[in-house]
Amino acid sequence: MAGVEYTAVGGDSYTENLIGTLLAIFGNLLVSISVSIQKYSHVTLAGTKDPRAFYRTKTWWCGLVLTVLGEAANFVSYAFAPLSLIAPLNAVSVIASSILGFIFLREKWKPKEFLKRYVLSFLGCILTVAGTYLFATFGPNYHQKLTAENIVKQVVGWPFLLYVFLEIIAFCLLLYFYKQRNANHLVVILLLVALLGSVTVITVKAVAGMLVLSVQGTMQLNYPIFYVMFVCMVTTVVFQATFLSQATHLYDSSMIACVNYILSTSFAIVAGAIFYLEFNHEDILHICMFLLGCLSCFLGVFLITKNRKRLKTFEPYVTMDMSQGNEGIPTIHDKGWRAVQPDYNGSFSYGALVNNDSVAPATLPELDHDQLAVTPSPTAAPYSSADLKND
Repeated sequence: MAGVEYTAVGGDSYTENLIGTLLAIFGNLLVSISVSIQKYSHVTLAGTKDPRAFYRTKTWWCGLVLTVLGEAANFVSYAFAPLSLIAPLNAVSVIASSILGFIFLREKWKPKEFLKRYVLSFLGCILTVAGTYLFATFGPNYHQKLTAENIVKQVVGWPFLLYVFLEIIAFCLLLYFYKQRNANHLVVILLLVALLGSVTVITVKAVAGMLVLSVQGTMQLNYPIFYVMFVCMVTTVVFQATFLSQATHLYDSSMIACVNYILSTSFAIVAGAIFYLEFNHEDILHICMFLLGCLSCFLGVFLITKNRKRLKTFEPYVTMDMSQGNEGIPTIHDKGWRAVQPDYNGSFSYGALVNNDSVAPATLPELDHDQLAVTPSPTAAPYSSADLKND
């Protein structure tokens, strides 16, 4: 677009790319570590009788601090590297979470499925690393100077206005089917998230770029466009979190992570290409290799998350020890680390008491009139509270 300034392809451009890439990788690693630490805090509290709330533990606060640092690094990275280069780097957090979940949280698989899942996850990690190398090497190198004047010129340009118009129509249609027609499919919900996310990444890059320029001495905070972008950024982030929260109540988190990464990254690349014109000075070879790297990351993330096992929350349950004859002694299982609650298998159950729907009900014995007249004494209980056992 005429009147928009770009930095030349040279040492400064590659240096900025390198800074932004390293910041994004570092931020995603910190976020993955923080999530694992906070998850470890929750699991530890659930497996013990510790009455403290999760926010009163040191590990949870440590995870929160790492989350803030990681998101801050991701935020600053948008000011240095192109949007199309930063968005796919979220795959780093998927790889790190997979490794940390296996080692740090001791997530294990069944012996029969271990080899299959290990091979798929390992192959997914290789594809993701290879794809990251490709799109980081062949990604766009031109950088638009994120001054307020340049951002305003892009906002009023016809490519972005057309993009926003089409995006609003698509968002309204999806929202109508989701709310009015109960089309609560995963793709529908995550398409809403991705459409909002494309606006989020545009505003995040604009806000981060103007803040960095202001820190460097070129004040940009006295322009209204900065506050417009900031309000749009906060608003879209809030609505994204709302739709993601609704999706987590309906679908598995691994499936959400995979589909959301693919859709959000695709829309972010399109948004960067339209608003910031990131591919205007790239040749066909670089664009094809960049797209090949993104496809490799998509496939790798799919393989990594494909066989992730959904964790079940432990709940205390009761079993009856029948080794003492007809008068069994109840055993209370309240330690999630040492006991595994029986599955319900699709039928009604409470702990070990399973209702086998395929079994015909037993015939009750017929009692004569004298037996019905006998009322058992309250003191004749087969066991007292002292007989209850804990595992």
